[in-house]
Amino acid sequence: MSPAIRAASARREASLLRRPVDAQRQSLTAVIPVFNQAAAITATLRALDAAIAATSFVADVVVVDDGSTDGTPTAVRSTVVGYPVDVIEQHNRGRYEARRRGVEAARGEYCLLLDSRVLIDRDALRFVEGELRNGEDKEVWNAHVDIETADNPYGVFWDVITQRVFAEYFAEPRTTSYGLADFERFPKGTTCFLAPRALLAEAFDAWRSGYADRRHANDDTPVIRWLAARRPINISPAFSCRYAARTELVPFLRHAFHRGTVFVDGHGRRESAWFPLVVGLFAASGGALALARRSALILPGLAALTSATGAAVAVAERRPRDAMTMAWVTPLYAAAHVAGMWRGLALMARARLVPRA
Repeated sequence: MSPAIRAASARREASLLRRPVDAQRQSLTAVIPVFNQAAAITATLRALDAAIAATSFVADVVVVDDGSTDGTPTAVRSTVVGYPVDVIEQHNRGRYEARRRGVEAARGEYCLLLDSRVLIDRDALRFVEGELRNGEDKEVWNAHVDIETADNPYGVFWDVITQRVFAEYFAEPRTTSYGLADFERFPKGTTCFLAPRALLAEAFDAWRSGYADRRHANDDTPVIRWLAARRPINISPAFSCRYAARTELVPFLRHAFHRGTVFVDGHGRRESAWFPLVVGLFAASGGALALARRSALILPGLAALTSATGAAVAVAERRPRDAMTMAWVTPLYAAAHVAGMWRGLALMARARLVPRA
């Protein structure tokens, strides 16, 4: 351990010793899965530090490093914050297993799942802390996520799509809740998600991926759907965070490809309202590829149609200035996402045909 890291650790321990102990205070563990996020993780931890400091939570953090090669664990250990940070290092096993392992290691009564590219707002946890006193119907919270768009076309893409898909909420952001009946109409994800640790652990245990290789497993929608069947999922602009989307094309496409794969795992099941879309996308993309063997115009035509659709979504969201961005980003995302879906279908077929060890 370097002298700088030892000094940071000593300062962190001294800070913790100065904290008063109160058995009546609620406890919280934040679980952060990371993979090659050395450049972003310090800002994430410091924003979380400010949010925790605004509360009376007895808090700690578990960072699960999923096989990073860029020095992410070192960056975590050298970040000075006012709460204990445990770093668990594992070989690359995927975000699902990283989150699951973090939840198992958590000690708090409540667990905050947080992505490494997310800055939680300073007053977010203070708001939730007050709501937790109102009973178990106020114990599960999905954050209101603001996507950073400045000088980032990929951030613009995600922001436009998110606002469109969940238009019912974003047309009037407010403190509300949803269950299974209106599950698909509201934002959901483990970007920033708080729930009782025991309940969250049970949700992870109940979820069974359709893939033998869990590096590609869906780690959010099915887990939250399980929770929604048992508790209201609350959401509010007062419990919010900022998400930094990828800023370069290749990482954006890799992310899109991965999202296509996990989309099949989470929604390629009849219980999902998106199941007909999954089937439709497979049928449409398979048909397009078959027709492309007969005519070279099919794929360019499909790209043009996807481009026009992206631009139309921006206009429908009253964001005509983003139409050009959507016009060129949407076909790229769609191609990578659908390709990822076909990988997901192959992984699902393999899991059913090849017995697990």
